[in-house]
This record gives sequence, structure tokens and C-alpha cells, in this order.
Amino acid sequence: MRGVNPPPPSGATHRIICVIGYTGMSMTDAQQARRYRFGVYEAHTGTGELRRQGLRVKLSAQPFQMLCMLLERPGELLTREEICRELWPDGTFVDYEHGVNSAINRIREALGDTAGNPRFVETLARRGYRFVAPVERLDAGEDAGRRTAEFPSVAAMRQATIGRQQTAEKETETEAGFRILATPEELPKASHRVVKTLFVLLQIMYLGFYVGALANLSEIEELFSPLPRASEAFVVLILTASILIPARLFVISATLFHAPGARGKFLKLWSFLLLFDELWALSPFLLLHHINVGLALACMTPLVYSPFAQRSLVLMGACEKATS
Repeated sequence: MRGVNPPPPSGATHRIICVIGYTGMSMTDAQQARRYRFGVYEAHTGTGELRRQGLRVKLSAQPFQMLCMLLERPGELLTREEICRELWPDGTFVDYEHGVNSAINRIREALGDTAGNPRFVETLARRGYRFVAPVERLDAGEDAGRRTAEFPSVAAMRQATIGRQQTAEKETETEAGFRILATPEELPKASHRVVKTLFVLLQIMYLGFYVGALANLSEIEELFSPLPRASEAFVVLILTASILIPARLFVISATLFHAPGARGKFLKLWSFLLLFDELWALSPFLLLHHINVGLALACMTPLVYSPFAQRSLVLMGACEKATS
């Protein structure tokens, strides 16, 4: 009948209506449709799709909306309160803490990202989130004429992906002899606690080498005596041990107390430490009064790799504070 208003929806129904209404309004507005490109990924707000090298990545509506909010403001803090106001206006979703955490986890799963070593979404403890990768934003209207080229058929996308993989394999084979240092993308995902513990133990190991050498100078001097330039080698040992003790203490302290910029500082210090770490890989031979040459050689071999292991652990997040 005209003039009679229908009853208001119940609480649960009202929440569903509000969320669906927000989703439809934000995702189907042609004027607001944009494409965001970051790394090998593209997000298209007009179609609600996330793609990796042309192949669609499964991501549900609300996590996709949150991803678009982060992409709209790269490098800026997006607070949990802002996310709540956008995704659940008028308080339509009470347990928003769980909703935000769940959406962020879905985003990280889709992007192959982690909280401990973020490449895309960084957590700022008790404050919110920030998108840390470079983002290229394109208006959907600018690319309307190229839609077919950007979203080809499944067969064409598979063929293109195979071609890219073959090209990447050839480049890898060509560059393998020239690039021995791992990149963050090539390193495995691991627990922050495990990575940090291994890194600190390596620093303590080197600290033990230096202190042990300085504590047994008379024995080492006798061991050096048959060598040519024995006195110069002995002085080098004393000087390097004396310099590297405070350097190792600095690295340990910066790691344990999560010093700002510790990762960048260690990577700059790494080139300096590399030379000395390779030199001190010979330290097992300082124990020839107690072990044989074969055992000393066996102990030396992993120490040659140790500087590269330290760099990898830092890239995996050893010097960073664990976040959730």
C-alpha cells in the first residue's frame, strides 16, 4: 500500500546489505575504475581482478578492496580505523579486528608476501599497514583500446607465461657465473625467530674466534714461527681481532635491540666484513696443536660460506622486528 514504509532490516541483514552496497558502489563505478601495476602484479578495480603476469590470482572481494586502498596510497600509513570506516561503514561489522587481520592475511597469501619480511604490505604495530613496493597507477579509460591485449585468452596467457619462463631460464643460465649473491626474492621463507637466532649465533661464533686467538697469543706465535713473514702475519691477526670485536658487538646489539636501519647498515658493513671473514675462515688452523690438518680443513670449508649465509639471513629479516 502506498504510504506504508517497509520494516527496517534486521541487524545481520543490515550488515550484509551495507557491505554488499559498498562493494557494488566501489567496484562498478566506471569513473573510479583504475589499474594498479606493482612488480609482476596488476589490480583492476573495474573488474575486481588481481593478475600475476596475466594470470588471474584468486582474491575475494573484501581483501581486494583493502588491497586497492593500500595501492591508492603507496608508502603511506593506512590505519585500522580508516580500513574499518571504508569496509564497514556505520559500524556494520562489530568484530572488525578479526576482519582486518583476515583480509591482510588473504592479501599476503595472494602476493606470496610475509609479515616478517614484507615485500608489499608492511605492518606498523598497533597502528595499521603500509604498501612498501613501487606502484604504477593507470586510469582504466586510458587502456580501454588495449583491453584485449592486456587480458588475452587463457591459451594465449599460458603460451606467454611459458615463453617468459623459458627466457628467464636462459637468462639465469647465462648470468649464473656472474651473479653469486642471492636476492630477497630467491631466498626461502622462514620463521623470524629461527633466522634471527642463526644470525646472532654466527656473530657469537666469530666473537669467540677473536677472543680465543687473543687469549692464546703465545701458542699462535709459536705456530706462526716457521712461516715466512711470521711477524707480519702475527700483527695482522692481533689488529683484525681487536677491530672486529667491537664490530661484532655492534651487529649483535643492533640485531637484539632492533636498531632502526640495522638491515641497511649491516649490508653496507658486509663488504668490509667479507674480506676479514674469509681471512678468519683459516682460524681452525690456529688449533693445529690440538687437531690435525684434515679436521682443520673440514672446519674451514663452511666458514668460507659463512659471510654469504649472514647476508642471506639479513635479507630474510634477521635484523628486523617481528610483526604480525
